[in-house]
Amino acid sequence: MKKFLKILTIVFIFQGLNYPAYSTDVSKGFSKLAEKLMPSVVNISATTIVETRSQEFPFQFPPGSPFEEFFKDFQQNQGPQKRKSTALGSGFVIKENGTVITNNHVIQNAEGIFVKFTDGKEYEAKLIGTDPVSDIAVLKIQSDKKFPAVNFANSDEAKVGDWVIAIGNPFGLGGTVTQGIVSAINRDINMGRYDNFIQTDASINQGNSGGPLFNMDGEVLGINTAIFSNSGGSVGIGFAIPSNFANNVINQLIKFGETKRGWLGVRIQTVTKEIADSLGLKEAIGALITDINKGSPADKAGLNSGDIIIEFNGKKVKTTRDLQRLVGEAPVGKAANLKIWRDKKEISKTVVLGRLEDTAEFKNKIPAKSKEQTLSSLGIDVRDIKEEDKKNRNKLEKKSGVIIQKIDPNGAMALLPVRPGDAIISLQNNSIKNVKDFERQLKKQIKSGKKTLLLTIIDLQNTTRYIGVKIK
Repeated sequence: MKKFLKILTIVFIFQGLNYPAYSTDVSKGFSKLAEKLMPSVVNISATTIVETRSQEFPFQFPPGSPFEEFFKDFQQNQGPQKRKSTALGSGFVIKENGTVITNNHVIQNAEGIFVKFTDGKEYEAKLIGTDPVSDIAVLKIQSDKKFPAVNFANSDEAKVGDWVIAIGNPFGLGGTVTQGIVSAINRDINMGRYDNFIQTDASINQGNSGGPLFNMDGEVLGINTAIFSNSGGSVGIGFAIPSNFANNVINQLIKFGETKRGWLGVRIQTVTKEIADSLGLKEAIGALITDINKGSPADKAGLNSGDIIIEFNGKKVKTTRDLQRLVGEAPVGKAANLKIWRDKKEISKTVVLGRLEDTAEFKNKIPAKSKEQTLSSLGIDVRDIKEEDKKNRNKLEKKSGVIIQKIDPNGAMALLPVRPGDAIISLQNNSIKNVKDFERQLKKQIKSGKKTLLLTIIDLQNTTRYIGVKIK
């Protein structure tokens, strides 16, 4: 693949105290702005206990050597071992009481979480709530002290060409400041149903997970979350999730400890020019309903297959992504007003939204808990594919393989467009039976001198992709 996607972080800010903005004259540099903001940005370390097989010996024996067989037998007789694994990332304080935002994958399954400020002081933190869908986690520093906090910007006001600065913990080096501009807005990079990224050329690297992207008023405009890169380093194409999107998620995590996303209960597709013309719609806009879940809010409200949703709660629906985002952000149990294009005319409908997290479809997409195997050369934890995994992904029905459970943010696959829940079905175009077979094939490829491996992935959206991995 020509481009690799690195998952760094999705983190946002909660509307708290109204701290003064720090509007900056960029002709004089960014030093004053950085000096005021850096005390609110933290380095995060999360320790987990993982179960691994015995470590490979640090030396190789000639093929056929009796020592090779001896040590292979010795190694196979060793049972699983437990070890500590530490993930490094970034975060920032959003309330004086020590509320911190970071990425879910940085602290997932952590036994201990610590935050470190630029003055060198370190504190333990506890988890308040986490949302794997948006990769956001909310932490609370275990201290009664007051901490310097930052506010979020109105990301809808972001313009292409605006100056921005990123602050984070790249490669574990501690507080690092880089500058750039907003290169584009509303980017869809196929990471999920709510993609709406801000693109920036500010340098973002491994360890920036959770770090904020600031505007020149010292407000968090977005969360540095992904890069495109062949080498693993920054090439000036980075992505941040807009702060407005995160506000709703963070508020819910703080209030409920979980998310409550709106659910309509429809399957939708893009409206093409040909479809618009055939239905008498002047523009190719909206979201075309292809199917409706029986008993869903849409079903109860009288929506039909073939309807085109062109407006949701007063906001225009131009694309399917617009509708997904608007519904997800809408309050559960509240009435939503829709404008529908049906029979070549516009009609209105009122729908009381359900909760996405309560649906069987959503629950079945959450990776089941099971015994995992850590593959240190790839930086992932995996488990066998189960029958429940196949129910919602028809491409898995006749497949075997493994499900990714966790991705080490500093590992070989941290830079790739993969996420927990994705299935790996082949290695070097050889089918994978289970975790044990995957591990065996992986060791064989490494032993043969392979430096780059080809994986076949079936992701949570039931899409097949090929991924090239430079093993570590």
